[in-house]
Amino acid sequence: MQPEIRERVLQAYKRIAEVDRPEVWITLRDENDVLAEAVALEEALAAGADLPLAGSLVAVKDNIDVAGLPTTAACPEFAYTPEVSAVAIERLTSQGALILGKTNLDQFATGLVGTRSPYGAVRCAWDPTLVSGGSSSGSAVAVALGIADIGIGTDTAGSGRVPAAFHGIVGIKTSLGIVPNTGVVPACADYDCVTVLARDLDSATAAMKVMTGPTATDPRSRAWPADVRLAASPQPRVAVPRGEDLTSLSPAYRRAFEETVAGLADKGMSHAEVGISALLDAATLLYDGAIVAQRYSAVGEFLDTAPAGADPTVAAIVRSAAGPSAHRYVDDLDTLARAKTAARTLLSEFDGLLLPTTTEHPTIAAVQSDPMSINRRLGTFTNFCNLLDMAAVAVPGAPTPDGTPFGVMVVVPAFEEQIAIDLAAQLSGIESPSLIDDGIEVLAVGAHLRGFPVHHQLTD
Repeated sequence: MQPEIRERVLQAYKRIAEVDRPEVWITLRDENDVLAEAVALEEALAAGADLPLAGSLVAVKDNIDVAGLPTTAACPEFAYTPEVSAVAIERLTSQGALILGKTNLDQFATGLVGTRSPYGAVRCAWDPTLVSGGSSSGSAVAVALGIADIGIGTDTAGSGRVPAAFHGIVGIKTSLGIVPNTGVVPACADYDCVTVLARDLDSATAAMKVMTGPTATDPRSRAWPADVRLAASPQPRVAVPRGEDLTSLSPAYRRAFEETVAGLADKGMSHAEVGISALLDAATLLYDGAIVAQRYSAVGEFLDTAPAGADPTVAAIVRSAAGPSAHRYVDDLDTLARAKTAARTLLSEFDGLLLPTTTEHPTIAAVQSDPMSINRRLGTFTNFCNLLDMAAVAVPGAPTPDGTPFGVMVVVPAFEEQIAIDLAAQLSGIESPSLIDDGIEVLAVGAHLRGFPVHHQLTD
């Protein structure tokens, strides 16, 4: 019998051949190279190494550097081969993760559909007529097909959460800067987040935990603050949108969300409706406001050279982003500052905000015939999160009436990721995994024990 890690690698490559989804990968590593790393990993473990991610197989979105593998951002003419990996990837591999390869994406991480790539449209794992969701399409499908344990993507407008929703898997998007962006091709430098996709919350949290923490090479990276909250309330209360804020949902998704909300009490959670129109209005600034200029700053000059592999929709979006004036940009930043304050006020009496992740699951044909408006609609509930410096954990909700996946998000203010994970775990009926280890162990005795009169003093 093969040792366990090598066996997992063999199974992954067998699965790649079985599913025959070449559009998932832009660069797939040679099986023998990964097996050689698996052998070295097994030897390290036998020698007593402590590697919490030992043998976890990782698919990396191809706008994130992996040493020795080309980074294309789904544009062949843009390709370069980095000598060092992105900080997030270095942290994963240092803890025993094995990289399978680089995955397809909406070009330059611009899109929520997974069809905007010269390497082919990435098809949904369970129905090839449907979109996979983007822009982290290949990473999500590699996980959903049972090839990779962990998919690494990026999320600026919802790119890690929408494909998670379409495939019934988990997506974690942290606060801005909690995971460094060193070695990531920027889409909007101030609003990009490295994200994790996995089949379960435990695996996603374990991978995210390893990647967090500031670095001198990323001036936007941040550490957890000293007063970071480490747990949700014992009896959580969540906000949910009022009916008039859900009009963009398809009938099937509307029913699935209503069933998810109706089941909150059975999961030990109370809820109240709130108006989220201020958040939805802020979301429009990502593409309709001057903030879009960040996309031109990232790759606009390159796309101005009209490379043959440029996706026409992506090129049109990015090149048009050269237009906004500086004073409009300043005005939009002021609008976002006010919206950020409004969001914190809105959630001040709640542990988090429960939202549908996206609005519908379109076909590839529908998106190809209408590449802009459908994509725009899919980001209705995701676009505002990074603009307002909020974190989100996407998990499966109640299925649609025909049994297909439907996803929800727990959205929280910056640095409250552990709260979102706690709520997501409660929604999923599992024990909550720990993302942050900065707590202090406390021994409780007497009346402070759980179920006794003053236990609330500890939890408060």
